[in-house]
Amino acid sequence: MSNTLTGKRGLIMGVANDRSIAWGIARAMHEAGAELAFTHQGEAFGKRLEPLAQSVGSDFMVDVDVTDDASLDAAFEQLAARWPSIDFLVHAIAFSDKSELTGRFLNTSRANFKHSLDISAYSFIEVARRAHPLMRENGGTLITLTYQGSNRVVPNYNVMGVAKAALESITRYLANDLGPDGIRVNAISPGPMRTLAGAAIGGARKTYKYTEANTPLRRNATLEAVGGTAVYLVSDAGEFTTGEIIRVDGGYHVLGMPQPESM
Repeated sequence: MSNTLTGKRGLIMGVANDRSIAWGIARAMHEAGAELAFTHQGEAFGKRLEPLAQSVGSDFMVDVDVTDDASLDAAFEQLAARWPSIDFLVHAIAFSDKSELTGRFLNTSRANFKHSLDISAYSFIEVARRAHPLMRENGGTLITLTYQGSNRVVPNYNVMGVAKAALESITRYLANDLGPDGIRVNAISPGPMRTLAGAAIGGARKTYKYTEANTPLRRNATLEAVGGTAVYLVSDAGEFTTGEIIRVDGGYHVLGMPQPESM
């Protein structure tokens, strides 16, 4: 997929470290020729991100808090000052109190419910609203990340499943709103992956091993696979794909029962 994205530039939001799904996407886009900018939240994540950004030729990093309108406005003003237009944006942002990602969903607190939905779902609307003026003239692509816990019960995923269900609905509504301006909106749904975010889910290791043993391909998704899917969505080949939830999970979502050897 070399040079597929040559001449395109965009913003990657949510790289935590070199095992992040957002980093897998960023690396694939860089290899395909794209020019990248990054956001992070706070000094600690900024220090982790800086060498990664440099490794893909980027010197543009901006600190942003997606729950703060002023912070979002400032970040996109800086982006617009750097680039008058962008071709894509990757939203890889989610959060929930780790203590509520174990045990029963019944015990979800009101405060964490609101906070999780705000960061993990509503922020995509805020980001899209600010990216819209930078894409309106030439079109573009917005991508977010979801998980099958949005429509199937996954132990310990709890409030994040509700947040991802909201995020997937937001993806469809934004796709309809922004389609007339040539802006495509899609979500990628990988299977379980060994990331910093994934590790916060109770029983993550067991889930990872179980899905690896039971997917039709008998493998979990890789950063390269997710990155390649994102490159397709941003590329000209993806120009008629919008409003989709694209699963990159080795086919696990088609199963009705475990494989015979796992029963």
